[in-house]
Amino acid sequence: MSHADGLRIQTRLAHAGAPTPVDGRAGPVNVPVVRTSTVRFPNTATHAALAASRAAGEAVATYGRHGLDTHRALEEAVATLEGGHRAVLAPSGLAAITLVLLATLTAGDHALVSDSVYSPVRKVDHTLLQRYGIEVEYFSPARGDLEARIRPTTRLLYLESPSSLLYEVLDLPALAAIARRHDVVVAVDNTWSGGLYYQPLALGANISVQAATKYLGGHSDAMLGVVTVDSPALARSIGAIHDALGFSVSADEAYLVLRGLRTLDVRLARHQVNATEVARYLARHADVGRVYYPALPQDPGHALWQRDFSGASGLVSFAFRGDDARAAAVFIDHLRHFAIGASWGGYESLALEAAPARLSEHSYWDGRGPVVRLHIGLEHPQDLIDDLSRAFQATADALRC
Repeated sequence: MSHADGLRIQTRLAHAGAPTPVDGRAGPVNVPVVRTSTVRFPNTATHAALAASRAAGEAVATYGRHGLDTHRALEEAVATLEGGHRAVLAPSGLAAITLVLLATLTAGDHALVSDSVYSPVRKVDHTLLQRYGIEVEYFSPARGDLEARIRPTTRLLYLESPSSLLYEVLDLPALAAIARRHDVVVAVDNTWSGGLYYQPLALGANISVQAATKYLGGHSDAMLGVVTVDSPALARSIGAIHDALGFSVSADEAYLVLRGLRTLDVRLARHQVNATEVARYLARHADVGRVYYPALPQDPGHALWQRDFSGASGLVSFAFRGDDARAAAVFIDHLRHFAIGASWGGYESLALEAAPARLSEHSYWDGRGPVVRLHIGLEHPQDLIDDLSRAFQATADALRC
């Protein structure tokens, strides 16, 4: 993956947002943590000029909440990663999603959302958007009826590819082309790829959203979201709502994610190697009915994944062959090297039962067998496979009793 300046993404990630030594003096490799609640100005003219620049949508600070050097460095690095005009930070991934929804929709508007989207999006819809007269319609991208669903009031197409829990791969170029014919903004949750293996903005989207808590941070010790946009107009809209919501990200969180981003390429490569080995093991196991991992040739989304992605992450889900609802919980409780946790994207392996209530929202789900979501970390893959084997045997023994 190379860019207009001829540099490949690995090189750009190593240097994007790095500080330049001032007046030829020595300086740090990475931007240091710059904390403040107040931004000071030398005179009123400078204050007024910077305030005007910020009102026009520029990424400048007039108050500590807006962030200083550490925040700007991370925003620059993520914009480089995503190939966007500008990136804006938010306190969490869900906060970033909410920021996009409120910046692109207003009372009376209609949004189309893929039905296998990250489940908390529905919570934002039910608890916030509906109160303000915004209608959200969930649809299956695989049905091919997107154009028929677009109304004169449709303002946003919100997608996630691969989708949450089951990793359905969407034909983003085709969906985005339809949306653009109707002047509908296209936003994509790009957290699964860490922004490295998928480029939604290059494939037709206007906005890419990530929970930087996940792969960008990479160490399960930071909470942060980021929105990357393709135009100054969207940057102004996002910035205005960001200010109105009073969002603030600590410089320490921004620094941790910036540091994590420097090793994104090597970490994701290992996640992919490990996850692919685990997915192949699961696909051969007699107790597994289906494996959800688009890098597997038998996955229904494999052809689209090969066309639009340059790699795969560490998320693998599988369904048990049997229909005993106890199987997922029993299996997870017998794992030794997989912690039970709702997040993912760190160096550690995790396991979580996919709640049937959430799966039932996904038209991609065939409704058969309890589902376990695994995040495959950076441990040795054979140790993880041995752990899974023990858990399968223990589960079979427990369910026979």
